[in-house]
Amino acid sequence: MNDLNTIREIMLAAAIESGATVLSESFHQFSPQGVSGVIIIAESHLTIHTWPEHGYAGADIFTCGTTVQPEKAAEVIIERLNPKTHSIIQIYRGMAEPKQKVTG
Repeated sequence: MNDLNTIREIMLAAAIESGATVLSESFHQFSPQGVSGVIIIAESHLTIHTWPEHGYAGADIFTCGTTVQPEKAAEVIIERLNPKTHSIIQIYRGMAEPKQKVTG
């Protein structure tokens, strides 16, 4: 959770394996610890922020259209970070009354 290259590889894999079109990326290593990053995809973006001192990482997967599988991106991130616990909150945007689904 404190290695920029590992976090970058996980996020790129999540984007690619979900079927997204990667356009660009930006990652930052904080001192003394923590990583933040964004993958810009043609279909929107994926972000992550880690707090190693708290054993916590938060990721957001924003997509549009029907070609990307955001669930697959989440699966890749969870599998590769291998957390003790995780939760997923899925919010459907762009609707008059957004739906929400919580799992984990």
